[in-house]
Amino acid sequence: MNKTLSLVCFSFIFISSNTYAYKYGLGSCLDQDLDQPIWDAIEKKNIDGFIFLGDNVYGDHRSGELDKLKRAYAKQNNKIPLWLKKKKVLAIWDDHDYGKNDGGGDFDNKEKAQELFLDFWDIPKEDLRSEREGIYFEESQIIEGKTIQFIGLDTRYFRSKLMGKKNGYLPNTEPSATVLGENQWEWFDNVLENSKADVIIILSSIQILATNHPYEKWSNFTFDRKKLLARITKSAANKTVLAISGDRHRAGLYQKGNFVELTASALNKGASQNIETDPLLLGATYPQINFGILNIEPSKNTITLSINDRDGNELESKIIQL
Repeated sequence: MNKTLSLVCFSFIFISSNTYAYKYGLGSCLDQDLDQPIWDAIEKKNIDGFIFLGDNVYGDHRSGELDKLKRAYAKQNNKIPLWLKKKKVLAIWDDHDYGKNDGGGDFDNKEKAQELFLDFWDIPKEDLRSEREGIYFEESQIIEGKTIQFIGLDTRYFRSKLMGKKNGYLPNTEPSATVLGENQWEWFDNVLENSKADVIIILSSIQILATNHPYEKWSNFTFDRKKLLARITKSAANKTVLAISGDRHRAGLYQKGNFVELTASALNKGASQNIETDPLLLGATYPQINFGILNIEPSKNTITLSINDRDGNELESKIIQL
């Protein structure tokens, strides 16, 4: 393992100790070639950990070669602040740290890209991600007597081809078209079926609930999104289920029934200032530089999701009752 690219050793096994509350920072779209002033505001939130939701570096190249990705990881390692490296970190990837813009299962260098991802985040050799295809994982924490389970999905390694043109993608209605692929779906179903958690938090690089915009999203794959929402509805019958996503270079809160999704993006690479709407959007979307907060407080029977600007000012929030 190349320690020059490593952060710290993160544990992805079940944690049995009982922790008092827990606050995660959330974010995606972190360009190693741009300034990163947002870390000062995040540090002031006194977070216990951070969840990277993809595009954690920008190393994709149209050739598919990974030299740029290697350099991006090396540069990012020197930019992520030391105080954050001492925190608990969870991470999934999206296209720009996968190695191909809008890339999916047909990317030739995906195995090597996975090796670079595992190396950078210092995933232990005994972790299942070091043995199988894809960077999906699950991990649980006991917080104030409640079991909180994180399920990180890989929306790249097995994904079918997109329909339509870039920035104008169309729904793929073929039953075989997939985001997760057969093996990951089997794993995901088993994790949900055997879950003893009080709360499940799904990490997806691309948005689950949004449907209006023409970019990458779960609704580009009609059957897989329908299947995912059905699994979530079933699991939510006896526990709280929510989702965190990234990718979009704008933040927002979405809700379908009792299922809430927070999109946290971007940490230093904001979007154009156009107004975006969606049937399941709760308020506005925020294209400025931002980060999210996931505050888990079982003693209050609440989880609070919030969107914050680069100075740490709260833009919008949602309280979920456990």
